[in-house]
Amino acid sequence: MTMPFKKSLPLGIAAVGLLMFGAGLAHAEDAVPKVWSDTIKISGHAEVGATVSSPDPSGDINFGHLFTDKEGKVALNQLILTAERPIDPSTKNVDIGFKFQGMYGSDARYTHFLGELDGAITHRNQFDIVEAYVNAHLPILTSGGMDVKVGQYVTLEGAEVIDATGDFFYSHTYIFNFGIPFKHTGIMTTTHFSHGIDIYLGVDTGVNTALGYGDNNGAPAFHGGIGFPIGKNVTVLATTHIGPENPRGSIPNYNSALRYLNDMTVIWKINGKLTSTTDLNYIRDDGFHASGGGVAQYFTYAVSDKLGLGIRGEVWRDNNGFFVAAFPGNHDFVNVEKGLPAPNVYGGGNTTYSAITLGANFKPMMPIKRVGLNIRPEIRYDWSLNGTTPFAAGTRSNQFTGAIDALVSF
Repeated sequence: MTMPFKKSLPLGIAAVGLLMFGAGLAHAEDAVPKVWSDTIKISGHAEVGATVSSPDPSGDINFGHLFTDKEGKVALNQLILTAERPIDPSTKNVDIGFKFQGMYGSDARYTHFLGELDGAITHRNQFDIVEAYVNAHLPILTSGGMDVKVGQYVTLEGAEVIDATGDFFYSHTYIFNFGIPFKHTGIMTTTHFSHGIDIYLGVDTGVNTALGYGDNNGAPAFHGGIGFPIGKNVTVLATTHIGPENPRGSIPNYNSALRYLNDMTVIWKINGKLTSTTDLNYIRDDGFHASGGGVAQYFTYAVSDKLGLGIRGEVWRDNNGFFVAAFPGNHDFVNVEKGLPAPNVYGGGNTTYSAITLGANFKPMMPIKRVGLNIRPEIRYDWSLNGTTPFAAGTRSNQFTGAIDALVSF
């Protein structure tokens, strides 16, 4: 296994040091907000990690992974800065907010809004706008009112998110990598009904697309769903995204052939320490007559406020070998979305993938009050359930990976 860690370590250490310095500057005594501007929040984090594999994969690619795809190399996955003014969805008054989140790092190879900074940098670490929107709470229609979001925002779908501070594990599921969108440009409404029921309705330009030339076709898409509680300890979020997603010229009916991305996440707080999360996923592309889907099950246990343990299992079927692929080049993923040549991309065929991951979150005490550290080691085993050989450049039916990352946040 190739592990040129030393070459990449200075960049990661520098990023962590920069965030810790920024946290010291940002430290101030808490005060009761007096004006709208006092409720603006500035935060950030850096994520540095590495993944090694057995057997040593040809081309140093961990197949089935996106954000942890490079074997044996230290990655500055994310250096994220966020400025936001969250709205209060429970207020009986109009409340205006916003969010801007920018990212630099290797994760940006996969999260670009098409047409925005997606060709600005040729190397592994790139810039990306994760979110940029204004939102408002409006006391209309129902007793709970309506929230309206306009701009660019992350998807409603899935149990995992782009922002690494919102995930328990370092690596991601097949569902997150290949079964849901990452981001949208458009408008989203959330209407709050009684008994904790929320209805989501929105229209956008599509999956990971911006406006104008940033949209890979000329058709809009629908994004929406419903969220509701079951008793006091269970919450359900069922969502869908429906619209044409194939790029111009890829098929004759690229502006009308629909892609359906459906997801349901069920979170059960079993007790004060143990949480179960179930992520169900089904997708279909009418243009290429392809379908896929599966389930991921998580259990996380809070041993203490400094230590958490977790296990995640998943089965995901790529019924036509259309969705799961490796993207060795730094622009390959974006080029595929745009319909541009990407000759190094390769798939895993008609495969039913299975994976099990064991991980931990360790959060030691930090000398600076407002700086947090989360160290996340994990071991993961992926294998094919139907005898195919998608791993190690098409030569193996299984893959073992060990990984660790460190998240410094302020």
